[in-house]
Parts: sequence; structure tokens; C-alpha cells
Amino acid sequence: MRTVTITLSGRVQGVGFRYALQDEASRRGVAGWVRNRRDGSVEARLTGDPDAVEDVIAWAHEGPTAARVDDVDVLDGVAEALEGFEIRPTA
Repeated sequence: MRTVTITLSGRVQGVGFRYALQDEASRRGVAGWVRNRRDGSVEARLTGDPDAVEDVIAWAHEGPTAARVDDVDVLDGVAEALEGFEIRPTA
């Protein structure tokens, strides 16, 4: 199990990033959550098989078609038992 928090900056809000990330994570069996941040970034917690988590991180460097990802910050964390993948309110 690997758990990470990723923070994405660039044109990542208003382009369907959260929904696309939710789809990508769910497709790969990765649990967690995603939310917009008031500073214009997107933050997500991902937990699951290390290879699947790495695949979602790699996808996040590009994101959906309308996005422009300038930076992806990855912070490893303590494994969490999360189920499903949810979109959370802006923080």
C-alpha cells in the first residue's frame, strides 16, 4: 500500500480536473479524494497499490485535455484505509 498527497498547480480548476482524476483513480483501483484549493491548485490523496498510485501520479502530470499542469508536488504519507474515491469541497 502506498499513500500520497499530491498538489497540482497551473490551469487545473474549471477544466474538469477533479472529475477526470476521480475517473482515472477509480479505473486503476486507487482510493482517496480530490478537491480544489482556494489558491487555485488541486489537492488529492491517493492510496492503493504502489504501481497504480504511480500511474495516477504520471497521469496527473498531463491531466485532462483542457488542463495545463505546471507542477505536481508529491508528498508520501502514512498508509490509510480509504474506500472509493470522492470529490470533496474546496478547502
